[in-house]
Amino acid sequence: MKKLYSTKATVVGGRAGTAKLSDSDLVINMAMPGSGKEGNNPEQLFAMGYGACFDGALGVVKQMQNLQFDSTIEIEVDLLQDDNHGYNIAAKLHVIASNTSLSAEEVKKAVDAAHQICPYSKATRGNIDVEISSEVK
Repeated sequence: MKKLYSTKATVVGGRAGTAKLSDSDLVINMAMPGSGKEGNNPEQLFAMGYGACFDGALGVVKQMQNLQFDSTIEIEVDLLQDDNHGYNIAAKLHVIASNTSLSAEEVKKAVDAAHQICPYSKATRGNIDVEISSEVK
C-alpha cells in the first residue's frame, strides 16, 4: 500500500495531560470525562476524527457514483465499562443528507458504501460496536 500521510502525536500525562502533534502547532489539554477540568478527552477526539474521515469517504462514494447531496455527520461515541472494570467504546454515526432529490434508500446505499471504505470504519470493524444511520432532510 502507498502511504499518503503520516503524523505523530506525543502524549504526556494520559487523560489528564497534554497531547501535541509533530506536524502542527496544535496542543490539546486532556481532561477526564466528567472531571469539570478544561480540556478534551480521547473519545471527543475520536468522534471528531471518525466523523471527518467518514464524511471524506462519503465524498469519494458520491464522486464515484455521481451522486449529489450535502452531508452532515453526527457521531456519538460512548465510553463503556463492564462489571470487571474493563473498558470499551461504541459509536453511533448518523448522516443527514440535504439539498438532494435522492431517496432515503439511495442515500442509505451511499452511506453503507462509505462505511465499507472509510479507514476508521475499517479499523473499528469487529472491534467496537458501530451503528450507522441516515436520513434525508
